Amino acid sequence: MIAATEGANQTHLEALARLSKLLMKEEIRSRLLSAKTEEEILSIIDQYDSDEKETHTTEKNSTNKGPYIVAVTACPTGIAHTYMAADALTEKGKEKNISIKVETNGSDGKKNVLTKEDIERATAVIVAADTKVEMDRFKGKHVIEVPVSDAIRKPEELLEKAVKQEAPVYQGEGTEKEETQFGPTKGIYKHLMNGVSNMLPFVVGGGILIAISFMFGIHSADPNDPSYNEFAAALSTIGGGNAFMLMVPILAGFIAMSIADRPGLAPGMVGGLMAAQGGAGFLGGLIAGFLAGYLVVGLKKLFSGLPQSLEGIKPVLIYPFFGIAITGLIMHFILIDPVKSFNLFLIDWLDGLGTGNLVLLGLLLGGMMAVDMGGPINKAAYTFGIAMIEAGQFMPHAAIMAGGMVPPLGIAIATVLFKNRFTKNERDAGISNFIMGASFITEGAIPFAAADPLRVIPSIIIGSATAGALSMFFGIGLMAPHGGVFVIPFVEGNTWLYALAILIGSFVTAILLGILKRPIKNEK
Repeated sequence: MIAATEGANQTHLEALARLSKLLMKEEIRSRLLSAKTEEEILSIIDQYDSDEKETHTTEKNSTNKGPYIVAVTACPTGIAHTYMAADALTEKGKEKNISIKVETNGSDGKKNVLTKEDIERATAVIVAADTKVEMDRFKGKHVIEVPVSDAIRKPEELLEKAVKQEAPVYQGEGTEKEETQFGPTKGIYKHLMNGVSNMLPFVVGGGILIAISFMFGIHSADPNDPSYNEFAAALSTIGGGNAFMLMVPILAGFIAMSIADRPGLAPGMVGGLMAAQGGAGFLGGLIAGFLAGYLVVGLKKLFSGLPQSLEGIKPVLIYPFFGIAITGLIMHFILIDPVKSFNLFLIDWLDGLGTGNLVLLGLLLGGMMAVDMGGPINKAAYTFGIAMIEAGQFMPHAAIMAGGMVPPLGIAIATVLFKNRFTKNERDAGISNFIMGASFITEGAIPFAAADPLRVIPSIIIGSATAGALSMFFGIGLMAPHGGVFVIPFVEGNTWLYALAILIGSFVTAILLGILKRPIKNEK
């Protein structure tokens, strides 16, 4: 239970985030484990919590003449990877005696924000992000741009490159360096994830509201059905008619904004709305977002020669007018109908799949969730699941959520059943994986996979694939795109069979870990 003052809507999230970061430190965990009284526990937390704002800064004083590195970390959801990357860079900086300051762009906003003085003094900049980061402030500095996972897995390599300035000098918007990030092989995933991360609140909130409305009956929102319930209809309207209606426009708008900055937002949202209303759906929104973004980049180049006196009208007149008009015309006359036809084909194909093919699809989607635990492959499967929800096909996402819950749950079960295969620290971390797995946070498996990839990754992939296949075999559908155990009661189909699919997949992973991992000797 968390008690907080009235109106403190974000306090519990901030408290959990700060406690989580404190508990990643071995020194704090050891002191808490040896504490004898409640007062001693509170004293330890207070002692370190007072210094929490310095967690991602290793510089001891401003007169330090050695290399000074600044960094920014950001992931699409802003929950797990953002802070794991920041902690990895900070701890490695301490170990290497390198002064470093890390700004985190998390779900609760920017923390430890880099000042102008920080950037001016910096030897180099590390940007470890899978979503859009404010880059213009780094103009003229050596900038290393990598996925957020690189900062978690190889912080030492990044810091060494930064100290040696083994990175190109960032030239800012409109230069060759900036343009290359919009090429066909660079930046696509980052732009997509910027759209997905901004879309998620609408999808999650709307999906859960729709699922709750089903508690009153599967047709309780239909005024012509005997089970009609006014409150259920209101929930369905808010979740489906409103939140879900905004899903595709938000996706398209923020993809375009990631590519072309603010001028891309309006054309992207208009294109996305046209896709949603025209039956092109999620796929149409993706296309609209990239179309609008690159179109506005082209407009910027086209109108770059206008007199300086007209500079102010570009973002308020020229870009919105031409961006919305051209994007809308292309969507209306060229793209919507073919994409709509493809969506109908895909839905018919899924409807026509026999049990065997559905199981194979579930096997594939479930396994993809465990391959990189929050990385591009995981997000590709998750994005496909959301697209299927938007298209009215709910079975694929049920398999996806089952596959995403298995890695942390399977590892947690293994730390209980096969204690001699894990260190004490790993067994302690296994307890938190029960919570993370139950909450559909696949990233809980990352530390274990990073420590022993050859044994852990195959085990979790097989377990996740098993859960996904069983979910399809049992005919389970899921309208809520997130929520873990909290939305299992609202699935289409048998709730207990869905829970059984997840448990079987988790125990498959646990047993494989028990077989593949060797007993640890002389742990001390």
